[in-house]
Amino acid sequence: MKDLTEYRDTISEQELFSFFYDKIISREICAFSALKEFAEPVLKDKRTHAVIMRCFELIRRLYWGFFSGMTLAAHKKLWRELVIPDKDFPDAGDLKRTISISNLYISMMDIHGYTKFCQDSRKNLSRLHALDRIINNEIRRISTQCQAISQRERGDEMVLISASATDALTASIAIIDYFGDTSRRTGDAGILPILKISAGITGGNTSIPLIITESGNLSGFLLNAAARLQNRANELSPRESRIMITKQVYLNYVKENSTVKSTLAKNDGVYFFDTGTIEFKGVQLPTCEAVFKPEERYKEQFSEEMNKLIASARDSLWEQRVYLDLMDLLAKTAAVMPRFNVTLKFPINGKTAVSNDTVTELCRKGVDAYNQEEYPTAVLTLKQFMLLLDQIPNYDRLILDYLRGIIDKYDALLKMFETAVNKEIDEKAQLIYTGNNLKTYYAAKNGASVYEDMRSIGRKSKALTPKRTLWINLIRQNKEEMEFTLYSGKK
Repeated sequence: MKDLTEYRDTISEQELFSFFYDKIISREICAFSALKEFAEPVLKDKRTHAVIMRCFELIRRLYWGFFSGMTLAAHKKLWRELVIPDKDFPDAGDLKRTISISNLYISMMDIHGYTKFCQDSRKNLSRLHALDRIINNEIRRISTQCQAISQRERGDEMVLISASATDALTASIAIIDYFGDTSRRTGDAGILPILKISAGITGGNTSIPLIITESGNLSGFLLNAAARLQNRANELSPRESRIMITKQVYLNYVKENSTVKSTLAKNDGVYFFDTGTIEFKGVQLPTCEAVFKPEERYKEQFSEEMNKLIASARDSLWEQRVYLDLMDLLAKTAAVMPRFNVTLKFPINGKTAVSNDTVTELCRKGVDAYNQEEYPTAVLTLKQFMLLLDQIPNYDRLILDYLRGIIDKYDALLKMFETAVNKEIDEKAQLIYTGNNLKTYYAAKNGASVYEDMRSIGRKSKALTPKRTLWINLIRQNKEEMEFTLYSGKK
């Protein structure tokens, strides 16, 4: 058959399909609506409808790209969101190319140590084949069970699309559990070691569209944001599994489970820990960590302190609240996290080991110094915290990031503070020193050591502006420089 005008009752279904097949393979027909329009002359014959549905399956497989594995039977939720159904063929339709709907979520996942695994397995190809089969087949099976679709990207990366926040979290956790528990695997998958995964989940916002390209691939901010969150999860836990999500995903999960609870919600399988706002290439995203491992649920006990610090840093309450809220957070974390006693690689301030009690003691020292307006000692205490906590295995990286960022702000402030104090000592030397001390002070300018000793005396003088007043004034004068936002990735 060369043309549809040649169609007769004697033409077999296979011959008709072959005719349409050539048109689809040659890209003359790439969409179901185009197929239906082209086949309109023969649609009156009910016998052709089965052929049209076979052609639809071919179009779906060839031109839906990422979504080529999506079916109405296995992915009812996603199908409703992503497909424009045909009125005459309800099981067929066209894939939406620009999507601005709230019920769409992207989970970007990455396997830790994939490159090293490949290098270690170069003489054992069966391990490589087993991992390849898992990523290509088992992950697709798990995703489908959770009403999601998945696709492998760039070796060790996986992208999941779901139609609800609950499905996105359920699928991501199920995949992490599969990689992290060898007892869940069958066949040759059992030879693989435990593997950890970082994941980032975004979506649930109508103002952020997702583009499906002509080839069926994904594009747009949602995909980029998921990749950034996955990278952030990897930064926070380079050796353990971790899931970072946007605050919108959390809010939608709560809403979805407010009336009828999912299995995940019924089992209290996830706790959402507020991690504040993260900046990604000029875009700020409110984020949460989805804590799904029972051994990490202790984070729930210091969430209040974490939220207070996030709020005080966001509101630039540097005069007092940021420092004291940080001390409260460090003290509470030390009280509730698993006990540790780590021998330091190098002694710090005479200490050769750090434990939960060491942190608590240092918190008291920092609070006392700040309340007594001994700002140099208070900032030094922060630096000691950084050196100590950085050597504790599995210490929460988010807290370290906040600590590091706050140290940078207070350290810069301290330099301005000391410069201002020293300038005032020079200006009020005649009020501070008397008799021989005044002569010594002027003479000491030519000798740095003695000069600094005299300045130490000057810093205690009541003739100077009160320390707290000067400290607060400098914070207010440098308001823009004191703004604090966590940043992730390349700028």
